[in-house]
Amino acid sequence: MKRAGRNGRNEKKKQESLEAGKEERRGTTDPDITSPHKVKCVRYWPDETEVYGDIKVTLIETEPLAEYVIRTFTVQKKGHHEIRELRQFHFTSWPDHGVPCYATGLLGFIRQVKFLNPPDAGPIVAHCRTGCFIAVDIMLDMAENEGVVDIFNCIRELRSQRVNMVQTEEQYVFVHDAILEACLCGNTAIPVCEFRAIYYNISRLDPQTNSSQIKDEFQTLNIVTPRVRPEDCSVGLLPRNHDKNRSMDVLSADRCLPFLISVDGESSNYINAALMDSHKQPAAFIVTQHPLPNTMGDFWRLVFDYNCSSIVMLNEMDAAQLCMQYWPEKSSCCYGPIQVEFISADIDEDIINRIFRICNMARPQDGYRLVQHFQFIGWPAYRDTPLSKRSILQLVRRLAKWQEQYDGGDGRTVVHCLTGGGRSGTFCAICSINEMIQQQNIVDVFHTVKTLRNNKTNMVETM
Repeated sequence: MKRAGRNGRNEKKKQESLEAGKEERRGTTDPDITSPHKVKCVRYWPDETEVYGDIKVTLIETEPLAEYVIRTFTVQKKGHHEIRELRQFHFTSWPDHGVPCYATGLLGFIRQVKFLNPPDAGPIVAHCRTGCFIAVDIMLDMAENEGVVDIFNCIRELRSQRVNMVQTEEQYVFVHDAILEACLCGNTAIPVCEFRAIYYNISRLDPQTNSSQIKDEFQTLNIVTPRVRPEDCSVGLLPRNHDKNRSMDVLSADRCLPFLISVDGESSNYINAALMDSHKQPAAFIVTQHPLPNTMGDFWRLVFDYNCSSIVMLNEMDAAQLCMQYWPEKSSCCYGPIQVEFISADIDEDIINRIFRICNMARPQDGYRLVQHFQFIGWPAYRDTPLSKRSILQLVRRLAKWQEQYDGGDGRTVVHCLTGGGRSGTFCAICSINEMIQQQNIVDVFHTVKTLRNNKTNMVETM
């Protein structure tokens, strides 16, 4: 078995690139091991306990996140009493071909590996896309310790130790993109225990510059937010879809669109919406605009087709802006092929909760779903933010409780405001950061909003 040492600068230990290894303390991996056509590689870890040669491996814990999974194992060699703990970081967002669209997720992944890797750990085992992972890791250390980067010579040195490290031009460019983003944005994660003090400091206005660190951070966020080109939104720009968009300036990129599945006459499968990750679940949110009179059927098709168990409404109804009521009151109604039946409603402070039962009348064999509709009435049209922080947090908690009760926490949520922009992004960000606090005990507002903006650029519009 060939090994390649990682000669990072100022590092305490090397990383090794190899195909397997069970007694090391940490492992990183990024392939999806399944394929509809062939087995690309073999899964080498157990669901519970397995013996590989003379090594007994037991899965202790699995922590799934939107872009990677952390698994904790114990390993024990036959005839030995010593039991070691091993943690595997499995990056799941690298596509089969090419590279990720943006480096944000990989940067967060690498930082989490570094954070959780104890000082006394042995070498890190890395496999698949190893050159990109190691090169970015080395350059992050170099940038932090020396204030410069040298990607070319770093990869040349890696290739002298192991062939095909950073295999393609596309991967080489991606490494540059990752380091550029890291240098521009920095590490913005804050431990929960330090958040109050740090937030106070970064919010303080400098009388000399009339600015603050948080304002500078928001300006940086605007700089690194991807620019959407017309060719990125080709489906929304099709003439037959123009009347389905509230604004031709607020369109979703083709790669993020949730195409409709249920058939509704001559209506197309397009809806102006975007799939969004939460901190722990891929495509946990579908962000969209308030339905237009001619897209109410599309809206309910979206809810049904994507097994959504919740709808969050963040805007006021306004006939002047064609923001009509799109649900029935104390009855049932068909919106296109989807029948929506009112079950119950209650109001508590700034939240109106309604429960509906929905089914596809064209396919009754598919059964029905319960959907809870959360109408938040504590956010007037004239304000950039809700009237009460407590009320919006209560909405987040109620949504999480319903999702856990009804779908085991795995159901999708449709989130909408007038255009599917700032308010929806703000709510999704709060939900994701709440998950981040619960799972990792950190707050990273910048990373969260940058991740949302990678899919829809108008998420969180104002400071």
